[in-house]
Amino acid sequence: MTESSTPAAVERADADRRYEILVGGQRAGLTAYRDLGTQRVFFHTEIDEAFAGQGLAPQLVQQALVDVRASGMRIVPVCPYVAKFLKRHDEFADITD
Repeated sequence: MTESSTPAAVERADADRRYEILVGGQRAGLTAYRDLGTQRVFFHTEIDEAFAGQGLAPQLVQQALVDVRASGMRIVPVCPYVAKFLKRHDEFADITD
């Protein structure tokens, strides 16, 4: 894995129903969701090929899930990457459906 020297920032884009990870102000990836009542259903995660190998996907998902917890919602991992991430991170088990 190659580490990026430019810091990444994760932002929630409510209008597009996704979290985006930005590197140097450029969107490097996203994780998309749909809200169903108190559940946030994650159905797709992608990192642009130009940013592959920089460890951005776990950073994106981690920060998105922290935001879900802060909002009082629950996580539904339909996206295979989010489901895999949750298997390795028990700290979100209490809010995962």
